[in-house]
Amino acid sequence: MYGQFRCFASTETSHFKVERQSANYQPSVWSNDFVQSLKCPYMDDPYKDRVKKLEEEVRRMIFHNKNTDVLATLEMVDHLQRLGLGYHFQKEIKETLEDFASSQGYNNEIIEKSLHATALSFRLLRQHGYKVSQDVFSSFKDRSGNFKQCLAKDVEGLLSLYEASYLAFEGENLLAEAMAFTRTHLEDLKSHVSKGEQVRHALEVPLHHRTTMLEARWYIEAYGKREDANSVLVELAKLDFNVLQGVLQRDLQDVSRWWKDLGLANNLSFTRDRLMECFVWTVGIAFEPQFGHLRKELTKVTALITTIDDVYDVYGPLDDLEIFTDAVERWDIDAVINLPPYMKLCFLALYNTVNEMVYDTLKEKGENILPYLTKAWADLCKAFLREAKWCYNKDIPSFKDYLDNGWLSVSGPLILVHAYFLVTTKFTDQALVGLEKYHNLLRWPSINFRLYNDLSTSTAEVERGETANSKHCFKRETGFSEERARIHIIDMIERSWRKMNKERVLDHPFEEPFVEMSINLARIAQCTYQFGDEHGAPDIRAKNRVLALIIEPIPLTERDNTSYSISY
Repeated sequence: MYGQFRCFASTETSHFKVERQSANYQPSVWSNDFVQSLKCPYMDDPYKDRVKKLEEEVRRMIFHNKNTDVLATLEMVDHLQRLGLGYHFQKEIKETLEDFASSQGYNNEIIEKSLHATALSFRLLRQHGYKVSQDVFSSFKDRSGNFKQCLAKDVEGLLSLYEASYLAFEGENLLAEAMAFTRTHLEDLKSHVSKGEQVRHALEVPLHHRTTMLEARWYIEAYGKREDANSVLVELAKLDFNVLQGVLQRDLQDVSRWWKDLGLANNLSFTRDRLMECFVWTVGIAFEPQFGHLRKELTKVTALITTIDDVYDVYGPLDDLEIFTDAVERWDIDAVINLPPYMKLCFLALYNTVNEMVYDTLKEKGENILPYLTKAWADLCKAFLREAKWCYNKDIPSFKDYLDNGWLSVSGPLILVHAYFLVTTKFTDQALVGLEKYHNLLRWPSINFRLYNDLSTSTAEVERGETANSKHCFKRETGFSEERARIHIIDMIERSWRKMNKERVLDHPFEEPFVEMSINLARIAQCTYQFGDEHGAPDIRAKNRVLALIIEPIPLTERDNTSYSISY
């Protein structure tokens, strides 16, 4: 579950007043009126036309490099992805990596002798699901089996190897050694004249764990400062980011009208009004313009999760929660009769929203997905209920029991089940079984979601009297200190990432867009809980993230504007 703040008070809604637990959640700073006022100037045709022209110019560059310089081509692919432009060049990127892999590119002298080139190609191939061995790094070790000390002076090579090491599978000891070796030496290079900013950025969070669009905003500025920056890439990245921002604003405006019309925030004052934060989650899951429908529908899902989570954690007495859970499990409209007024609102909002998604999918794709969605919602509510019982009874579960329930209660599997049906064009029996049984591509990102959440909220939860979170359960079971428990959970997170990396290259029943979204769920969870509970209690960092992603465009330099004439 998302982080909570618990206190006791009398809570009044627009339609009723009863004595219940409440929470002093801060109101949303993003009103519907503000959202509707957003207007992006970069949606005009001259900007879009310029983007198309720049795209073609980049394609010509890729083709030219591909036939002349292997390393330059791989670096171009890396720049495109980090600048947030990869989705424009999926065909070219796939062909480039396929050519490299099929031609045994590691035997290329340029690649073989360069740590940077070897690590970059390794990372790109693993990112795209290729089965490449860690042994490609063996030549960079000395006779004692350690990485050669001369590599400590190769800043570019260290950075590339460091980033590549986060694509490791469980049990790949060579890459574990690479991570320790590079981190040690990079710590000494934080003040490097030309690479210091990039080093500090990498050490804070590795590239593999970062959300694409936020990374793009940072990298556009960082790459643009470089003396060897490609001006065409910089201009395209800035324009594309700003055009995409306009797409996101329109998506947000649509779903904000839905949220206002739904009326839950006004009628259930004990809940968190976090529509903007929910929308940012969906941008982290899929930022590309073609996924607008998915973003809007997942925002609805996550807004309902947040509201229902507060019903279980903050407001509802245990008897009511058991009735509500039974109603969701039965998915029966007649069950609403037995619910108290505040739960009637929640259940009907959930029932109508999900059924509408089911109808749209049946109409457009010919598949009845109701059994899969209702099962996922029932599993979530049963997990919520179990945690509520622990809290009411002051029980502290075993660490295993907590985590077995917690990766479901954090809502990751529910979000990904919806995402699958929203993004996939043709459903397969194998994939549907994988959804029903929560395939590892749903499980491991959700475990990380839970652990990231607990690391940021556990102390406050214990202070409020909540008994169940991963750190508290682990401390009680082992007798470990706060710091040792934290280190253990961070290690669990890293192991989970390695399991995700492996799942990506194994045979699985899912299409690539869904696989990327599942991993993106872990990335946006890390981003949201890195410095605290930025979903439950958004701070200035959360506000700045919204401004950077959705509100404030990237300024265009004078040189950018000389290419075409636009009137503001």
